[in-house]
Amino acid sequence: MHGFTPLRISVALATVTAVMGTGVAFAGGTPESAHPTDSARTAAPAASGTAELTQRFIVGYKPHAEEAKSNTAIVKDAKAKGDEAGERLSFERRLGTGAALVDLPETDKPKDTQEAMAAFRADPDVAYVVPDRRVYPTAVDPAEYSYQWDLYESRAGMNVPSAWKQATGKGVTVAVIDTGITKHAELSSRLVPGYDFISNSWTATDGGGRDSDPSDTGDWMNRGECGKDRNGNPVPARDTNNSWHGTHVAGTIAATANGYGTVGVAHEANIQPIRALGKCGGSTSDIVDAISWASGGTVSGAPANKYPAAVINMSLGGEFACDQAYNAAIKAATGRGTSVVVAAGNDNADASAYSPAGCANVITVAASDREGNRAAYSNYGRAVDVTAPGGETAVRADDGIWSTINKGTRALGGEGYASYQGTSMATPHIAGLAALVKQKNPSLTPAQIEQAIRNNTRSLPGSCSGGCGTGLADASKTLTAVTGN
Repeated sequence: MHGFTPLRISVALATVTAVMGTGVAFAGGTPESAHPTDSARTAAPAASGTAELTQRFIVGYKPHAEEAKSNTAIVKDAKAKGDEAGERLSFERRLGTGAALVDLPETDKPKDTQEAMAAFRADPDVAYVVPDRRVYPTAVDPAEYSYQWDLYESRAGMNVPSAWKQATGKGVTVAVIDTGITKHAELSSRLVPGYDFISNSWTATDGGGRDSDPSDTGDWMNRGECGKDRNGNPVPARDTNNSWHGTHVAGTIAATANGYGTVGVAHEANIQPIRALGKCGGSTSDIVDAISWASGGTVSGAPANKYPAAVINMSLGGEFACDQAYNAAIKAATGRGTSVVVAAGNDNADASAYSPAGCANVITVAASDREGNRAAYSNYGRAVDVTAPGGETAVRADDGIWSTINKGTRALGGEGYASYQGTSMATPHIAGLAALVKQKNPSLTPAQIEQAIRNNTRSLPGSCSGGCGTGLADASKTLTAVTGN
């Protein structure tokens, strides 16, 4: 049995600060200058005299008012104000802030709304009245994501924002075969049912074997807990905390464009979390089954996959040449129409000696830094198809890849963000791009998607010794070259 691990990563943790009242949160990193906070930003008030049509509005009563304490009093007040305005008003519910939601159900005229609200504003016991406005998703402004250089910076970014004019990944499912996933506001709306393929309960750390819950319960390790390497050194060499690797990868692919935090390359794609890595990595047999199931194949003991993936992301690897078990699973997956995107590896060595990097029918991804050089750790060589941003955190956390994580160290904690580096981080950029291509032209085969990505790269602005495929992936150029929807 071959052992697989998430490709090694360096970590610089960040926190998320919510800016109350604006609906926006910003990643604040280390060092302090990484991402200036935007606490001075406030919601712009509606222009004076603007007539808004809304059937509901929010009334905040002053603390001394009876309505601040009694729902019955609000019912009476709404009826009285409605009679005054010549409208039928009703109390819907009290909000968590203590304010009242009032309904105006029988109007199609902005004037009616204004008159009803004016009746409340004239009451000295009312602190404020605002429309219960409907909000909608908006196009992503890269300036709001200044820490995601990998998406938009002209020197070494992947030119993603302009690609969103052509596709966002909507309707495309990307399977993330990894450590599983944790709850995160950026990802919850993007998930479709996945599966836990870890067959060893000790590796799984969740008290059981395979099941339908792909939640990441952690992969922390004590020094030497996973045996010894070929040189007799303990594995791991030191105690480690949970990586939340799968959650970070998933965020780079499809973190939703919700106005805060991060945004994924294919931010309207679906993520199918498939757990195959746990404490001390994972096994070939589990990963092969995961590939099969993700692509719509049958796996004994597992239910049929109702959402076969168009793209598989595997940010994992082992130092051995690709074997028949791996080749067979990948060939079958691509035969079903699933693109398989894999990491080149992080040993500054020839990727052909690693699996799945050296396998046929995959898109093998090397990593570049913020200056557009091949990252110092990244594998290279003829097996590499393309390069994508993977980051380097040795000098600054800002130069890594920011994405979603859990903040727990040896147990689950709150959701957050972190800067990681690795070909593990480069790979989901290409998986996301494959999802964009698939949305634009659903008829393309995995081989055609690979060729489109390879043919539309640009030269690395820095240096690449050893071979970086056809160059740095360019999302906008690739999408423009693909004909379709």
